[in-house]
Order: sequence, then structure tokens, then C-alpha cells
Amino acid sequence: MPRPTVLRLVTPAGTASSHPTADEPAVPEAAPSSRGGHRALAGLPDSALVALASDGDSAAAECLYRRHVAFAMNLAARVAGNASDVEDVVHDAFLKAFQKLERLRDPAAFRMWLGTIVVHGVRSRLRREKLRRLLGLSEARGAMPVEIDRIASPSASPATRAELAQVYALLGTLPADDRIAWTLRCIEGHELEEAATLAGCSLATVKRRIQRAQAHLDAHFVEVEPRTAAEDELR
Repeated sequence: MPRPTVLRLVTPAGTASSHPTADEPAVPEAAPSSRGGHRALAGLPDSALVALASDGDSAAAECLYRRHVAFAMNLAARVAGNASDVEDVVHDAFLKAFQKLERLRDPAAFRMWLGTIVVHGVRSRLRREKLRRLLGLSEARGAMPVEIDRIASPSASPATRAELAQVYALLGTLPADDRIAWTLRCIEGHELEEAATLAGCSLATVKRRIQRAQAHLDAHFVEVEPRTAAEDELR
């Protein structure tokens, strides 16, 4: 089964992203800062902004938020497979990050550190939803619906969109840790070391999780045959 390569979300103007993008969940506005705005600090590296934010500079914190919120939203939506509760997950992640900035040993690594918090939040959400389904407390009797419009490029063909929907439906039957590891590697395209860091596990562990998820997909994925032009004319 080929790896999906079209999960690209849009980046709002003026916001950096680690992936080419095409469509994304709405990004919430940051609260106004108390020190003349974030624009004067926009050229500073993350390490400098983290140092200022640690000292209580709200403008530096706002700059970090604006710089990395699209990355956080995209990551949460792709790992989850839909945009449900994504804003809450991202807001909670930023809140936790700003409350614990003094624990960040490498201030230049703020983006990856934030990513680990986001992934942890999505994992908790996935596990909570699974427990609710097991206890019959969730209205949805199956997995959370896949929102292909939220995660696929508008240029993706109908066949590709169908494949992505099938991939995410299969991922929804996996344990959260296996699903997250495979998504970080095969959807987000992170190197194994980065995937392990984001997933909060060792390199060996993330490899095992990816292998288990891939074996599950290989065993159950059904190839989607694209229609020919002649077939489309008959519809």
C-alpha cells in the first residue's frame, strides 16, 4: 500500500509551517499582548522568545503562539483524523507549554517540545473517546468520523481521497500509540527520531509501533481503482 502524501493543510498568512499546505481548520486569534504587540519581536529566534516569555513577557509569548499555532493545529488534526476538539487540544498545549517554559532545556527546540504536548493531548482524547464507546457513554458507536475535507489537499483525486478515508478508518481500529506513531512517520513525514520524540517513546518502541500499524494496514487495506475517463462519461 503506498503512503498517503496529500495530507496538507493551509497556513494562515504570516504563519510558518513545516509542511506545504492547502486547507486547514480555522486558527483561533491570540489574545492581545500587554507590551506593545508581537511585531517588534517577530524577527527573534525561538530561543530568545522563550527566554523573554519565561520572564513574563506576554508579547514574546504571543509571538511564539502566532509562529507555531498553525503547526500545532495541523499536527493535531492529522493525528486525530478530524478537527473535533482540535482547538481545545491546541489551546491546552500552549497553556501547558507557557506554564512550564522553565523546564525546556533547549529553548531553540520549542516547536518540537510543543509538538510532544499536542500529541500527548490527542492521545488522551483518543483514549478517552475509546473508553466512552466501551462504556456506552458516547453517542457515536464507532470511531470518530474521518473529516477528509479537513486533512486532504483540495487537489487530491477522488480515488486518493477514498484511500485516505480508508486509511484513517483502519487507523481508528488501532491502539492510540500505534496509530500516532504511524501517522507521525507516514502521514506527517517525520524522521524516526523525530517521531519517537513527538510520541514520547524510544526509537525502538516507535519502530515497533509503526511496524504493527503497517502490518494491520497491509492486511486490511483494499486498493481503490481510479475510474477511467470513459467510465466517468458513463456516470
